[in-house]
Formats: sequence, structure tokens, C-alpha cells
Amino acid sequence: MQLKFNINVDLDQIKNNLITAKNEIANDIKVIRERDPAATSNLEVALLYSGFHAVLAYRLSHALYTHDKRFAARMVSQGARFLTGIEIHPGAKIGKGLFIDHGSAVVIGETAEIGDNCTIYQGVTLGGTGKHVGKRHPTLGNNVMVGSGAKVLGPFKVGDNAKIAANAVVLNEIPADSTAVGIPARVVRTSGKKVGDLDQVHIPDPVAQELCRLNIRLEQLEEKLKEKEASEGDKTE
Repeated sequence: MQLKFNINVDLDQIKNNLITAKNEIANDIKVIRERDPAATSNLEVALLYSGFHAVLAYRLSHALYTHDKRFAARMVSQGARFLTGIEIHPGAKIGKGLFIDHGSAVVIGETAEIGDNCTIYQGVTLGGTGKHVGKRHPTLGNNVMVGSGAKVLGPFKVGDNAKIAANAVVLNEIPADSTAVGIPARVVRTSGKKVGDLDQVHIPDPVAQELCRLNIRLEQLEEKLKEKEASEGDKTE
């Protein structure tokens, strides 16, 4: 009895995949070193950063997911969730240079899409608002910053270079180059005031700005009322 094995192995494809994976890992470490002043070495990032580990596991689970290995993909993602506290569905689409800082309790849903060079802090949720099928999670453009505890819920887009403040709840589309603050989140124009890319604190408060405008308006009305009363007093004399 003769057994024949027919195994087709594309060595060039395997080599290319390994080179791509190596470059992605090197880039992920590089962006963490650039954005986190606490990172002192590549080795520290590779061994001790849960956000890096979660993204690394996502790359594997997403590859399995796209090859229709759904159960294996979920096993990898849930294993990473157990180890890192970060849950990234293998169906999500994530670009280059994602930095998940600290990372505990971050959740990224199945149809979420994240562009290049985004930064996400702990407690962030990129989630849906219901049980409908299809696109139900948000899309982040390039260079987006999402602050600690923020919730971005729904199938809309957050534009390039946008910033979402800590604990904001975003339920509608956010234009590019803008800042969203509050519950529900409002778009705030910075009016020339520079807001650092990773600064979650020095962001304008839309409620305080509105109260300030109302106060100025009240003062103007009071002044006009006094002028009117004075003019009427002169007429009666």
C-alpha cells in the first residue's frame, strides 16, 4: 500500500506574511515609544504593555476571522481579553499604529473600524446601540484620540484628527479636526486655543461656555433696561 501526500506550501507567501507581521510589530512598538513618555525601552513595551499584547492578539484573531476560522478567532480574542482586560472583536478593522494606553476595560465591537495612528485610553467603548445586523459600530478616522471612559455608540464616523474628551458619550457623527465633550457629546470649536493631541484635561467645557454667553447677554439686557428707564425718567420730568 502506497501513501501519497500532496502538500502545497507557498514558501514565498509565508515569508512575505512573516515580514509583514514583523514590520507591524516593530511599528506598534515604535508608536507606543513615541506617544507614551513612561515607555523606556522596546523590551519594556513588548513584555509589559497590555495594549500592545491586545493589538498583537487582534492581528492573529483577525487573520483567522478573515479565513473563516470564526471559532478559533474568538478563542484567541477571548484569551487576550482574559490576559489584558481588553476585548477586541476579531471582525473589527484596525489600521496601523493603534495605541491603547493602559487599556483596562476597552471594548471594540465587531463592525468597528479604526484608522491609522489612533490613540485609545482605558475604559473606552466602541459599541453599538441595538441588536440590528450589519454596520452597527463606529468608524474612527486617522489620528483620532478617544479619552478615558468615553463611549462611542453607533454606526457613524468620527472624522480625522478628532478628539473625544474623557467620559464623553458620543451618539452622532463628529466632524474632522474637532473636539467632542460631554453627555451627550457636543462638538466644541477651540477658537484658536491649542489642544494637545494627547491632552484629555485642557479641553473647553461647552456648558461653561454657554453659561458665559448667557451671562454676557443678561448683562447687555440689564444695561439696555437701565438706559430705557433713565430715558423714560427724563421724559416724565
